Amino acid sequence: MEKKYPDISFDNTELAFQYKSDKELKKANFLFNMMARPWLVKIGTRLTPWAINMGLPVKGIIRNTIFSQFVGGETLEETARAASVLGKYNVQVILDYGVEGKEGEANFDKASDMFINVINYAATQPNIPFMSVKMTGFARHGLLEKMDSLMKGHEGSLSKKFEKALYDLSPEEKAEWERIHFRVNRVCEAAAVKSISVSIDAEETWIQDPVDMLTILMMEKYNKEKPIVYNTLQHYRHDRLRFLEDSYEAAVAKNFILGSKLVRGAYMERERRRAAEKGYPSPIQPDKESTDRDFNLGVKFCIDHIDRVALVVASHNEYSNLYAAQLLMEKGLPLSHPYVHWSQLYGMSDNITFNLANAGCSVSKYLPFGPIRDVVPYLMRRAQENTSVKGQTGRELGLITRELKRRGL
Repeated sequence: MEKKYPDISFDNTELAFQYKSDKELKKANFLFNMMARPWLVKIGTRLTPWAINMGLPVKGIIRNTIFSQFVGGETLEETARAASVLGKYNVQVILDYGVEGKEGEANFDKASDMFINVINYAATQPNIPFMSVKMTGFARHGLLEKMDSLMKGHEGSLSKKFEKALYDLSPEEKAEWERIHFRVNRVCEAAAVKSISVSIDAEETWIQDPVDMLTILMMEKYNKEKPIVYNTLQHYRHDRLRFLEDSYEAAVAKNFILGSKLVRGAYMERERRRAAEKGYPSPIQPDKESTDRDFNLGVKFCIDHIDRVALVVASHNEYSNLYAAQLLMEKGLPLSHPYVHWSQLYGMSDNITFNLANAGCSVSKYLPFGPIRDVVPYLMRRAQENTSVKGQTGRELGLITRELKRRGL
């Protein structure tokens, strides 16, 4: 008997915004209207960090506008309300401690402790199967950059390059690297004990190779029976589809489950600018169509090898999300397959998240938290990427407007 699947439509605004009150929907409408004005966003993204650093009384304004739209709260405990609301609609949560850019061994140890606190907290909650970490929370950027440069200077597989690069470090740097490895392992071990998955974020190309290697080492150790550790692949890079295939071959050879979170990417302009300044070929795809193609091919590759690959479709692209569901349907697999998960950022693309959840898919919101001062860089990125009327803001506003009309508001 042929398996019955629900129809999935991302145009159902009643489902998309069912978790928002009339007041909250009007507030979102106001905020996205503001972000549709590039000149206003340009001023805001310059003045806001300055005002915070100067100690001006702007935290209340930030908290009641962009912070409440895109962030779960200032503390881990404050995320409970957002997670609880999402859980009522079968939407899960990926927790992210949103503090960025704090260097120094004491800060790295403190971040590691916080990541473990997040894991322990998530294990007590019914709908928090994932947490997210940035390797730069554990490691000095300068050492990651040196390791990456050394690795690129050697021939062979990623693991061979890694071994040769370690040999080139000074004794002090080797000791520092051991501390990084210890922190990462400590967090992944805690995650394995609590059965909480850890998604390791992607970084810029000039520090990504050692991040990839450390992540693969953690997968080899902790992904023997189920996916605990996930690597993040940015498909605006033209080499990531091949890297996905190579990672799969390593998983087969070393007998572990490959955890792959697929994204389009977050550092494109910075990457192009650095490549031009330093005179090396750009690692970025020639156009958006190439990025979309490789992303969707990556989704297909993962689902074609679902016995060995666990996939997170982390995308705001409607076609890519629907494509993943269609591939499962074609194979007669459940939309709630334990190795397939969808995710969107909190405060964006509710039409995708809640309609997927309604269809029975395993889907989450990426929910950052942290003190307002510390999550300002994250908030400024959300504002900047939402400025294009042709892009995300136009889509969000159109859906919100339609739902306001449906509610007669």
